Amino acid sequence: MLKVIKGGFYTSVQDFGRFGCQEFGVPNSGVMDRLSAAFANSILGNDKASGVLEITMAGPTLEFTKRTLICISGANLNPKINDHPVKLNKALHIEAGDVLSFSTLQEGFRCYLAVLGGFNAEIVMNSQSMYSNITSRVILSKNDTLDYTEVLTDKIHSHASIKFPKNHFNSKYIEVFKGPEFDLLSDDQKKIISSFEFSISKNNNRMAYQLEEPIKNNLKPIITSLVLPGTVQLTPAGNLIILMRDCQTTGGYPRVLQLTEHAINILSQKYVGKKVQFKLI
Repeated sequence: MLKVIKGGFYTSVQDFGRFGCQEFGVPNSGVMDRLSAAFANSILGNDKASGVLEITMAGPTLEFTKRTLICISGANLNPKINDHPVKLNKALHIEAGDVLSFSTLQEGFRCYLAVLGGFNAEIVMNSQSMYSNITSRVILSKNDTLDYTEVLTDKIHSHASIKFPKNHFNSKYIEVFKGPEFDLLSDDQKKIISSFEFSISKNNNRMAYQLEEPIKNNLKPIITSLVLPGTVQLTPAGNLIILMRDCQTTGGYPRVLQLTEHAINILSQKYVGKKVQFKLI
């Protein structure tokens, strides 16, 4: 069992999301940064889409009651086991009673904790991803528990060595395709969108990232249409909103761009004030 001593800023169980439910208005959800989550799972030999803990900005304090192997990937929140610093992207032996904690955020915004064999978490609509009104819990809070299968780790020797891409946290470039309403933009709007450096506003969460700098906009809203994680909407006020994993399934703002999967992963590690620039492909 994993006991939550302190919940952290925003800690939830996420896998690669639930699919085939969007016709009922159910978002995909799932890990914001698939690359980092898959990395943690792969080092342990798990399926890359297995459920992990997604830990945002300020980490929780967690006590393990059973032996296992864990791996932490993604943002560097300076993790410690029993107050001793441990490395990211490495299989770590855990004994019953060990306590995992985190310190200050050093790089990135979201990290991922995987356990060998995955968590035995609640499954709803074929997914463990926590989401309001779908799963019984939305985040992990103090005194919550989460089950996992005990493993005799002294019989396991992991020599996995995979290099994490260094530019994952530092790249400002966000690769995008043209959205369905891209050609409705004026030449000036297209030029601004493709050449300007935008800042991440304070309005960012698992549902969407809004960019700080507005652009002039005369486009009218569209008939409510399908949207996806990574869809970039342009509001009547000229704000660019990038939809993320917990986004709604339809929207009425023009869809001017669509992020690639890789770009969603990179954006997920950005926070307020960080710069991004769209790169049309």
